[in-house]
Amino acid sequence: MAASAAPEHVERIVIENCSIATVDADDTEYASGHVVVAGNRIESVGAGRAPEGLADVVRRIDGTGHLVTPGLINTHHHFYQWITRGLATDHNLFDWLVALYPTWARIDEPMVRAAAQGSLAMMARGGVTTAMDHHYVYPRGAGDLSGAIIGAARDMGVRFTLARGSMDRSVKDGGLPPDFAVETLDGALAGTEATIDAYHDASFDAMTQIAAAPCSPFSISTELLRQGAELARRKGVRMHTHGSETVEEEKFCHELFGMGPTDYFESTGWLGEDVWMAHCVHMNDSDIAAFARTGTGVAHCPSSNARLAAGIARVPDMLAAGVPVGLGVDGTASNESGELHTELRNALLINRLGAHREKALNARQALRLGTYGGAQVLGRAGQIGSLEPGKLADLVLWKLDTLAHASIADPVTALVFGAAAPVTLSLVDGRPVVEDDHLITADEDAIARATRDEARRLARIAAGA
Repeated sequence: MAASAAPEHVERIVIENCSIATVDADDTEYASGHVVVAGNRIESVGAGRAPEGLADVVRRIDGTGHLVTPGLINTHHHFYQWITRGLATDHNLFDWLVALYPTWARIDEPMVRAAAQGSLAMMARGGVTTAMDHHYVYPRGAGDLSGAIIGAARDMGVRFTLARGSMDRSVKDGGLPPDFAVETLDGALAGTEATIDAYHDASFDAMTQIAAAPCSPFSISTELLRQGAELARRKGVRMHTHGSETVEEEKFCHELFGMGPTDYFESTGWLGEDVWMAHCVHMNDSDIAAFARTGTGVAHCPSSNARLAAGIARVPDMLAAGVPVGLGVDGTASNESGELHTELRNALLINRLGAHREKALNARQALRLGTYGGAQVLGRAGQIGSLEPGKLADLVLWKLDTLAHASIADPVTALVFGAAAPVTLSLVDGRPVVEDDHLITADEDAIARATRDEARRLARIAAGA
């Protein structure tokens, strides 16, 4: 690939002698190549050694035995759930929500900040360079929850999208959340707009972006969906929600609205190139065609879907139809590991249990879901998700010469089919976040202590309520 022009006197990082999977439009790969980072941009990617005579090289890395890929991009998560892991482990979605909502409704700012730190740390140390959180529980008097989450992401040094969620349909209105866990319609809209105004950055190299994200059909009113879409489009931000996750949700939509989830979303303005939805497990041919026609994206969460017995999403059919698809961890109350790099493998294996069997996904398609596909659904495919000159320097150097991977000849196969690979280096915006499989932007032991303490405090509060 040709080099892109960089400003004079910009500091450069050079990585050489590594395998490279660019995940560009042609799936260009190099068995032994180089990547040059200039400031916060990728300057060049190609075969062989880096160009001679590069100025201001502050670091030169021998990548022998490694694979370089774009940084992983998480497209669906609920950070606050980090402090309620391991609960309701044998429930389907609706029973799981009913069991946990009373506890979640008692979160506060210190709990949310600690949970965000735990969620972010687990993802970042496993190669995630762009994180996303769908936070929708805003109890009255809980403090500045959005600010706590965004602050945790800034401290961690990862690129971040906060999907400012909301709920206004409680049990008394036929929803699932308890009455004290929801906002009013006006309060939800005002809170979303205030968050956009305070934090959204639309620039090319933005580290923080905001999306409007009412929670799900069974926890929000039709008016919140409609007005939420109007607000998002007026403000120029993306839109996110849960869709078609379970058969129970489909039944709920038919009983309450007289139509399935996709038709309901379309009737409220919630299909389009600026929308992505989590899960989309129970989609028929017509639903998939509607997503493809409108450019609506999907966050595929294979481990969570399995944990809650929701089913197998038709990812191969979505991709064949042209639907943008990325990967999501989902909340760690339904995916206790909290890691996205394991979702590459799980997406491939679980989809092979479906109708397409061994032809469902291959290793490179799985890697694309976790990188460029994620960039697509977050609306940032022009900036991240592939290794190309001019794009932002978000990349991961995976170590593949240890016992876990050394006998697998193809590096992409090793990364996806093999055990979770150690991260020798992770760069976000050209700055190191992980070195030698350890976070350098946060104290992992301190985060573990804080999340344990906040989990215990939440459990005590919930038990005494």
